[in-house]
Amino acid sequence: MNTYNHQSEICGLSICIITRDQADKLEKCLKAIHDNLIPILPENTLEIVIVDTGSTDNSKDTSLKYTSALYDFPWINDFAAAKNAAVSHASNDLVLILDTDEYIEPFTSTTFFSEVLSHMSEAPCSVGRIERINHYTNPDGHATEYREWINRLFDRRYFHYEGRIHEQLVTVSDSDVTYSTWKTPFKILHDGYDLSPEKMKEKAERDASLLRISLAETPDDPYLWYQLGKSCFAAENYISAEEAFMKGISLSPAPNLEYVEDLLETAGYTLLKINKAPEALQLLAPYNDQEPFHSSADFQFLFATILMNCGRFEDAIDNFVFCTTLPASRTTGTNSFMAWYNAGVILEIAGLPAEAAEYYKKAGDYIPAVEGLKRLSDGNSTNGFHPVSS
Repeated sequence: MNTYNHQSEICGLSICIITRDQADKLEKCLKAIHDNLIPILPENTLEIVIVDTGSTDNSKDTSLKYTSALYDFPWINDFAAAKNAAVSHASNDLVLILDTDEYIEPFTSTTFFSEVLSHMSEAPCSVGRIERINHYTNPDGHATEYREWINRLFDRRYFHYEGRIHEQLVTVSDSDVTYSTWKTPFKILHDGYDLSPEKMKEKAERDASLLRISLAETPDDPYLWYQLGKSCFAAENYISAEEAFMKGISLSPAPNLEYVEDLLETAGYTLLKINKAPEALQLLAPYNDQEPFHSSADFQFLFATILMNCGRFEDAIDNFVFCTTLPASRTTGTNSFMAWYNAGVILEIAGLPAEAAEYYKKAGDYIPAVEGLKRLSDGNSTNGFHPVSS
Protein backbone atom coordinates (compact mmCIF):
# COMPACT_ATOMS: atom_id res chain seq x y z
CA MET A 1 0.00 0.00 0.00
CA ASN A 2 1.50 3.38 -0.95
CA THR A 3 1.61 6.30 1.47
CA TYR A 4 1.45 9.16 -1.04
CA ASN A 5 -0.97 12.03 -0.39
CA HIS A 6 -3.97 11.48 -2.67
CA GLN A 7 -5.26 14.98 -1.92
CA SER A 8 -2.19 16.87 -3.10
CA GLU A 9 -2.37 18.98 -6.25
CA ILE A 10 -0.23 18.19 -9.31
CA CYS A 11 2.08 21.12 -9.98
CA GLY A 12 5.53 19.75 -10.84
CA LEU A 13 7.23 16.95 -12.73
CA SER A 14 9.93 14.48 -11.67
CA ILE A 15 11.94 12.78 -14.40
CA CYS A 16 13.18 9.47 -13.04
CA ILE A 17 16.11 7.59 -14.60
CA ILE A 18 17.87 4.37 -13.64
CA THR A 19 21.39 3.96 -14.94
CA ARG A 20 24.55 1.89 -14.78
CA ASP A 21 27.87 2.32 -16.57
CA GLN A 22 26.56 4.44 -19.46
CA ALA A 23 28.11 7.79 -18.65
CA ASP A 24 28.31 9.00 -22.26
CA LYS A 25 24.66 8.25 -22.98
CA LEU A 26 23.64 9.63 -19.58
CA GLU A 27 25.38 12.91 -20.39
CA LYS A 28 23.49 13.10 -23.69
CA CYS A 29 20.19 12.26 -21.97
CA LEU A 30 20.61 14.86 -19.23
CA LYS A 31 21.86 17.54 -21.62
CA ALA A 32 18.74 17.05 -23.77
CA ILE A 33 16.57 17.63 -20.69
CA HIS A 34 18.63 20.71 -19.78
CA ASP A 35 18.55 22.17 -23.30
CA ASN A 36 15.09 21.21 -24.54
CA LEU A 37 12.85 21.06 -21.48
CA ILE A 38 14.08 23.15 -18.56
CA PRO A 39 14.17 26.50 -20.46
CA ILE A 40 10.47 26.35 -21.31
CA LEU A 41 9.18 25.25 -17.89
CA PRO A 42 8.28 27.53 -14.98
CA GLU A 43 11.09 27.84 -12.43
CA ASN A 44 11.39 24.98 -9.92
CA THR A 45 8.85 22.89 -11.83
CA LEU A 46 11.19 20.09 -12.88
CA GLU A 47 13.17 17.63 -10.77
CA ILE A 48 15.57 14.99 -12.09
CA VAL A 49 15.92 11.83 -9.98
CA ILE A 50 18.65 9.32 -10.83
CA VAL A 51 19.06 5.87 -9.32
CA ASP A 52 22.43 4.24 -9.97
CA THR A 53 22.45 0.45 -9.81
CA GLY A 54 26.20 -0.01 -9.48
CA SER A 55 28.19 2.09 -11.94
CA THR A 56 31.97 1.75 -12.02
CA ASP A 57 32.50 4.48 -14.63
CA ASN A 58 31.92 8.21 -14.07
CA SER A 59 28.11 8.00 -14.29
CA LYS A 60 27.69 9.39 -10.77
CA ASP A 61 29.86 12.43 -11.51
CA THR A 62 27.85 12.98 -14.68
CA SER A 63 24.59 12.76 -12.72
CA LEU A 64 25.74 15.31 -10.14
CA LYS A 65 26.42 17.87 -12.89
CA TYR A 66 22.66 18.05 -13.44
CA THR A 67 20.98 17.05 -10.17
CA SER A 68 21.63 16.44 -6.48
CA ALA A 69 18.90 13.78 -6.37
CA LEU A 70 21.21 10.83 -6.94
CA TYR A 71 20.60 7.56 -5.10
CA ASP A 72 22.15 4.11 -5.01
CA PHE A 73 20.10 0.96 -5.47
CA PRO A 74 21.74 -2.48 -5.49
CA TRP A 75 20.97 -4.36 -8.70
CA ILE A 76 18.74 -7.37 -7.98
CA ASN A 77 17.96 -8.45 -11.57
CA ASP A 78 14.67 -6.56 -11.46
CA PHE A 79 14.05 -3.45 -13.57
CA ALA A 80 10.66 -2.77 -11.97
CA ALA A 81 12.20 -2.71 -8.49
CA ALA A 82 14.84 -0.20 -9.63
CA LYS A 83 12.31 2.07 -11.34
CA ASN A 84 9.95 1.94 -8.36
CA ALA A 85 12.88 2.92 -6.15
CA ALA A 86 13.56 5.95 -8.34
CA VAL A 87 9.88 6.92 -8.26
CA SER A 88 9.83 6.65 -4.46
CA HIS A 89 12.54 9.33 -4.23
CA ALA A 90 10.60 11.82 -6.39
CA SER A 91 9.33 15.02 -4.82
CA ASN A 92 6.42 15.25 -7.27
CA ASP A 93 3.58 12.81 -7.83
CA LEU A 94 3.69 13.37 -11.58
CA VAL A 95 6.51 11.22 -12.93
CA LEU A 96 8.11 10.77 -16.34
CA ILE A 97 10.36 7.73 -16.78
CA LEU A 98 13.33 7.96 -19.13
CA ASP A 99 16.01 5.42 -19.97
CA THR A 100 19.65 6.46 -20.17
CA ASP A 101 19.70 6.03 -23.96
CA GLU A 102 16.64 8.24 -24.55
CA TYR A 103 16.86 11.93 -25.43
CA ILE A 104 14.03 14.45 -25.22
CA GLU A 105 13.42 16.29 -28.48
CA PRO A 106 12.71 20.06 -28.64
CA PHE A 107 9.08 21.09 -28.21
CA THR A 108 7.06 22.97 -30.81
CA SER A 109 4.88 24.63 -28.17
CA THR A 110 5.84 26.52 -25.02
CA THR A 111 2.42 25.88 -23.48
CA PHE A 112 2.62 22.09 -23.64
CA PHE A 113 3.34 21.68 -19.92
CA SER A 114 0.26 23.59 -18.81
CA GLU A 115 -1.72 21.30 -21.11
CA VAL A 116 -0.09 18.24 -19.50
CA LEU A 117 -0.83 19.51 -15.99
CA SER A 118 -4.41 20.31 -16.94
CA HIS A 119 -4.97 16.84 -18.36
CA MET A 120 -3.38 15.04 -15.41
CA SER A 121 -5.27 17.17 -12.91
CA GLU A 122 -8.56 16.30 -14.58
CA ALA A 123 -7.63 12.64 -15.15
CA PRO A 124 -4.96 11.67 -12.61
CA CYS A 125 -5.69 7.99 -13.16
CA SER A 126 -4.62 8.17 -16.81
CA VAL A 127 -1.20 7.24 -18.19
CA GLY A 128 0.54 9.51 -20.67
CA ARG A 129 2.19 7.99 -23.71
CA ILE A 130 5.29 9.47 -25.28
CA GLU A 131 6.40 9.03 -28.88
CA ARG A 132 9.71 7.17 -29.10
CA ILE A 133 11.73 7.23 -32.31
CA ASN A 134 14.11 4.28 -32.37
CA HIS A 135 17.20 4.69 -34.53
CA TYR A 136 18.88 1.49 -35.69
CA THR A 137 20.52 -0.23 -38.65
CA ASN A 138 18.25 -2.74 -40.39
CA PRO A 139 19.42 -6.23 -41.46
CA ASP A 140 20.45 -4.87 -44.87
CA GLY A 141 22.81 -2.34 -43.31
CA HIS A 142 20.66 0.74 -43.89
CA ALA A 143 19.94 3.29 -41.18
CA THR A 144 16.25 3.51 -40.39
CA GLU A 145 13.85 4.39 -37.62
CA TYR A 146 10.89 2.80 -35.89
CA ARG A 147 8.23 4.89 -34.14
CA GLU A 148 6.12 3.75 -31.22
CA TRP A 149 4.01 5.18 -28.41
CA ILE A 150 4.96 3.97 -24.93
CA ASN A 151 3.47 4.48 -21.47
CA ARG A 152 5.80 6.68 -19.42
CA LEU A 153 4.00 9.64 -17.77
CA PHE A 154 1.89 8.85 -14.71
CA ASP A 155 0.75 9.80 -11.24
CA ARG A 156 2.67 7.62 -8.80
CA ARG A 157 -0.25 7.60 -6.38
CA TYR A 158 -2.10 5.30 -8.78
CA PHE A 159 0.54 3.38 -10.73
CA HIS A 160 3.77 1.50 -10.24
CA TYR A 161 5.92 -0.95 -12.18
CA GLU A 162 5.77 -4.73 -12.18
CA GLY A 163 7.96 -7.18 -14.06
CA ARG A 164 11.57 -8.24 -13.69
CA ILE A 165 12.27 -7.13 -17.26
CA HIS A 166 10.20 -5.32 -19.92
CA GLU A 167 8.38 -3.98 -16.91
CA GLN A 168 4.90 -2.56 -17.27
CA LEU A 169 2.86 0.06 -15.45
CA VAL A 170 0.02 -1.39 -13.41
CA THR A 171 -2.39 0.12 -10.91
CA VAL A 172 -1.31 0.00 -7.28
CA SER A 173 -3.15 -2.49 -5.10
CA ASP A 174 -4.92 0.12 -2.98
CA SER A 175 -6.33 2.21 -5.82
CA ASP A 176 -9.59 1.50 -7.60
CA VAL A 177 -8.89 3.07 -10.99
CA THR A 178 -9.65 2.40 -14.62
CA TYR A 179 -6.50 2.25 -16.74
CA SER A 180 -6.71 4.76 -19.60
CA THR A 181 -3.99 6.31 -21.78
CA TRP A 182 -3.48 9.51 -23.76
CA LYS A 183 -0.85 10.82 -26.14
CA THR A 184 1.38 13.50 -24.64
CA PRO A 185 3.50 16.10 -26.51
CA PHE A 186 6.73 14.38 -25.35
CA LYS A 187 8.90 13.01 -28.14
CA ILE A 188 12.19 11.20 -27.55
CA LEU A 189 14.98 9.72 -29.64
CA HIS A 190 16.26 6.29 -28.65
CA ASP A 191 19.51 4.70 -29.82
CA GLY A 192 19.55 1.68 -27.52
CA TYR A 193 18.98 -0.68 -30.45
CA ASP A 194 21.71 0.85 -32.61
CA LEU A 195 24.44 -1.47 -31.38
CA SER A 196 27.17 -3.53 -32.96
CA PRO A 197 26.09 -7.14 -33.64
CA GLU A 198 28.26 -8.28 -30.74
CA LYS A 199 26.77 -5.77 -28.29
CA MET A 200 23.23 -6.48 -29.48
CA LYS A 201 23.72 -10.21 -29.01
CA GLU A 202 25.19 -9.67 -25.55
CA LYS A 203 22.24 -7.47 -24.52
CA ALA A 204 19.69 -9.86 -26.00
CA GLU A 205 21.15 -12.87 -24.20
CA ARG A 206 21.19 -10.93 -20.91
CA ASP A 207 17.55 -9.99 -21.37
CA ALA A 208 16.64 -13.57 -22.32
CA SER A 209 18.12 -14.92 -19.10
CA LEU A 210 15.93 -12.58 -17.02
CA LEU A 211 12.88 -13.42 -19.11
CA ARG A 212 13.38 -17.14 -18.52
CA ILE A 213 13.45 -16.48 -14.77
CA SER A 214 10.17 -14.59 -15.09
CA LEU A 215 8.63 -17.32 -17.25
CA ALA A 216 9.52 -19.92 -14.64
CA GLU A 217 7.33 -17.89 -12.27
CA THR A 218 4.49 -17.11 -14.74
CA PRO A 219 4.71 -19.59 -17.65
CA ASP A 220 1.32 -18.67 -19.15
CA ASP A 221 2.06 -15.00 -19.81
CA PRO A 222 2.02 -14.48 -23.61
CA TYR A 223 3.69 -11.07 -23.25
CA LEU A 224 6.77 -12.64 -21.65
CA TRP A 225 6.97 -15.29 -24.40
CA TYR A 226 6.75 -12.47 -26.94
CA GLN A 227 9.62 -10.61 -25.28
CA LEU A 228 11.69 -13.80 -25.06
CA GLY A 229 11.13 -14.33 -28.77
CA LYS A 230 12.28 -10.77 -29.46
CA SER A 231 15.44 -11.31 -27.44
CA CYS A 232 16.20 -14.60 -29.19
CA PHE A 233 15.57 -12.92 -32.57
CA ALA A 234 17.97 -10.09 -31.69
CA ALA A 235 20.57 -12.68 -30.68
CA GLU A 236 20.03 -14.38 -34.07
CA ASN A 237 18.86 -17.54 -32.31
CA TYR A 238 15.95 -18.00 -34.67
CA ILE A 239 14.98 -21.54 -33.69
CA SER A 240 14.50 -20.48 -30.06
CA ALA A 241 12.72 -17.33 -31.26
CA GLU A 242 10.28 -19.43 -33.27
CA GLU A 243 9.54 -21.62 -30.24
CA ALA A 244 8.95 -18.60 -27.99
CA PHE A 245 6.72 -16.77 -30.49
CA MET A 246 4.63 -19.86 -31.22
CA LYS A 247 4.17 -20.45 -27.51
CA GLY A 248 3.05 -16.84 -27.02
CA ILE A 249 0.61 -17.05 -29.94
CA SER A 250 -0.76 -20.38 -28.67
CA LEU A 251 -1.80 -18.63 -25.46
CA SER A 252 -4.26 -16.58 -27.55
CA PRO A 253 -3.55 -12.98 -26.52
CA ALA A 254 -6.33 -10.59 -27.53
CA PRO A 255 -5.59 -9.18 -31.04
CA ASN A 256 -6.26 -5.63 -29.84
CA LEU A 257 -3.43 -5.72 -27.29
CA GLU A 258 -0.69 -3.35 -28.37
CA TYR A 259 2.11 -5.90 -28.55
CA VAL A 260 0.21 -8.52 -30.56
CA GLU A 261 0.86 -6.95 -33.96
CA ASP A 262 4.60 -6.87 -33.28
CA LEU A 263 4.41 -10.43 -31.94
CA LEU A 264 2.90 -11.65 -35.21
CA GLU A 265 5.21 -9.56 -37.38
CA THR A 266 8.41 -10.64 -35.66
CA ALA A 267 7.21 -14.25 -35.69
CA GLY A 268 6.72 -13.87 -39.44
CA TYR A 269 10.21 -12.49 -39.96
CA THR A 270 11.60 -15.29 -37.80
CA LEU A 271 9.98 -17.91 -40.02
CA LEU A 272 11.44 -16.19 -43.09
CA LYS A 273 14.89 -16.30 -41.48
CA ILE A 274 14.65 -20.11 -41.19
CA ASN A 275 13.20 -20.58 -44.67
CA LYS A 276 9.65 -21.29 -43.55
CA ALA A 277 7.79 -18.86 -45.80
CA PRO A 278 4.80 -21.21 -46.31
CA GLU A 279 4.43 -21.54 -42.54
CA ALA A 280 4.63 -17.75 -42.19
CA LEU A 281 1.87 -17.36 -44.78
CA GLN A 282 -0.29 -19.91 -42.98
CA LEU A 283 0.28 -18.10 -39.66
CA LEU A 284 -0.52 -14.57 -40.85
CA ALA A 285 -3.13 -15.09 -43.58
CA PRO A 286 -6.04 -15.32 -41.07
CA TYR A 287 -5.13 -11.86 -39.75
CA ASN A 288 -4.56 -10.14 -43.08
CA ASP A 289 -8.11 -8.90 -43.59
CA GLN A 290 -8.67 -8.04 -39.92
CA GLU A 291 -8.02 -4.70 -38.26
CA PRO A 292 -5.63 -3.33 -37.16
CA PHE A 293 -3.53 -5.60 -39.38
CA HIS A 294 -5.17 -4.80 -42.74
CA SER A 295 -4.48 -1.08 -42.32
CA SER A 296 -0.98 -1.51 -40.93
CA ALA A 297 1.74 -0.72 -43.45
CA ASP A 298 4.24 -2.71 -41.40
CA PHE A 299 2.05 -5.83 -41.35
CA GLN A 300 1.17 -5.52 -45.04
CA PHE A 301 4.84 -5.01 -45.96
CA LEU A 302 5.70 -8.23 -44.17
CA PHE A 303 2.77 -10.04 -45.79
CA ALA A 304 3.96 -8.90 -49.22
CA THR A 305 7.46 -10.12 -48.39
CA ILE A 306 6.08 -13.51 -47.41
CA LEU A 307 4.05 -13.72 -50.63
CA MET A 308 7.22 -12.92 -52.57
CA ASN A 309 9.14 -15.66 -50.77
CA CYS A 310 6.32 -18.09 -51.57
CA GLY A 311 6.64 -17.33 -55.28
CA ARG A 312 3.36 -15.42 -55.49
CA PHE A 313 4.99 -12.50 -57.26
CA GLU A 314 1.95 -10.73 -58.71
CA ASP A 315 0.19 -10.84 -55.33
CA ALA A 316 3.38 -9.58 -53.68
CA ILE A 317 3.61 -6.59 -56.04
CA ASP A 318 -0.06 -5.79 -55.41
CA ASN A 319 0.55 -5.89 -51.67
CA PHE A 320 3.67 -3.71 -51.84
CA VAL A 321 1.73 -1.14 -53.86
CA PHE A 322 -1.12 -1.35 -51.34
CA CYS A 323 1.40 -0.48 -48.61
CA THR A 324 2.08 2.85 -50.33
CA THR A 325 -1.60 3.81 -49.98
CA LEU A 326 -1.55 3.47 -46.19
CA PRO A 327 -1.12 6.77 -44.32
CA ALA A 328 1.49 5.88 -41.71
CA SER A 329 4.02 3.28 -40.71
CA ARG A 330 6.01 2.52 -37.61
CA THR A 331 9.11 1.61 -39.59
CA THR A 332 10.21 4.32 -42.00
CA GLY A 333 9.82 3.22 -45.61
CA THR A 334 7.36 0.34 -45.32
CA ASN A 335 4.62 2.54 -46.81
CA SER A 336 6.89 4.31 -49.30
CA PHE A 337 10.40 3.80 -50.67
CA MET A 338 11.03 0.24 -49.39
CA ALA A 339 7.71 -1.01 -50.77
CA TRP A 340 8.33 0.58 -54.19
CA TYR A 341 11.88 -0.81 -54.23
CA ASN A 342 10.81 -4.38 -53.44
CA ALA A 343 8.17 -4.30 -56.16
CA GLY A 344 10.88 -3.12 -58.55
CA VAL A 345 13.18 -5.96 -57.53
CA ILE A 346 10.50 -8.53 -58.39
CA LEU A 347 9.98 -6.97 -61.81
CA GLU A 348 13.72 -6.77 -62.50
CA ILE A 349 14.20 -10.42 -61.61
CA ALA A 350 11.23 -11.24 -63.86
CA GLY A 351 13.07 -9.64 -66.76
CA LEU A 352 10.92 -6.52 -67.00
CA PRO A 353 13.51 -3.71 -66.75
CA ALA A 354 11.28 -0.87 -67.96
CA GLU A 355 8.58 -1.68 -65.40
CA ALA A 356 11.20 -2.19 -62.69
CA ALA A 357 12.72 1.22 -63.44
CA GLU A 358 9.35 2.91 -62.92
CA TYR A 359 9.08 1.46 -59.43
CA TYR A 360 12.70 2.27 -58.60
CA LYS A 361 12.02 5.89 -59.57
CA LYS A 362 9.07 6.00 -57.17
CA ALA A 363 11.49 5.02 -54.37
CA GLY A 364 13.23 8.39 -54.75
CA ASP A 365 16.77 8.68 -53.42
CA TYR A 366 16.67 5.36 -51.56
CA ILE A 367 20.19 4.08 -52.24
CA PRO A 368 19.29 0.49 -53.28
CA ALA A 369 16.76 1.93 -55.75
CA VAL A 370 19.30 4.39 -57.15
CA GLU A 371 21.72 1.47 -57.55
CA GLY A 372 18.95 -0.49 -59.26
CA LEU A 373 18.38 2.28 -61.80
CA LYS A 374 22.10 2.46 -62.52
CA ARG A 375 22.25 -1.30 -62.90
CA LEU A 376 19.39 -1.23 -65.40
CA SER A 377 20.91 1.72 -67.25
CA ASP A 378 24.23 -0.11 -67.54
CA GLY A 379 22.52 -3.31 -68.65
CA ASN A 380 23.93 -5.19 -65.67
CA SER A 381 20.73 -6.65 -64.23
CA THR A 382 21.63 -9.67 -62.15
CA ASN A 383 20.29 -11.88 -59.41
CA GLY A 384 23.07 -10.73 -57.08
CA PHE A 385 20.78 -8.30 -55.23
CA HIS A 386 17.77 -8.84 -53.03
CA PRO A 387 14.72 -7.12 -51.57
CA VAL A 388 14.86 -5.39 -48.22
CA SER A 389 13.05 -6.23 -44.99
CA SER A 390 12.14 -3.85 -42.22
